[in-house]
Amino acid sequence: MAEKKTAAKKEQAEKMLKITLVKSTIGRLEKQKRTVEALGLKKIGSSVVKRDNAAMRGMVFVVKHLVEVEEIGA
Repeated sequence: MAEKKTAAKKEQAEKMLKITLVKSTIGRLEKQKRTVEALGLKKIGSSVVKRDNAAMRGMVFVVKHLVEVEEIGA
């Protein structure tokens, strides 16, 4: 049973999201500006690679109209 959990964690750890800021935060809600900043994005065209988990998916959902997301890994 523990082996299955370990395998699932390894599979989850391999999944990554490449998040790229494609639109400006000027004139956006404060929550959206702070979310973009928390993701580590500063300028249009900047990208970060983050682990694919529920927290990151939630943050991306808040600013989905400002970013482009690619899944990287298995």
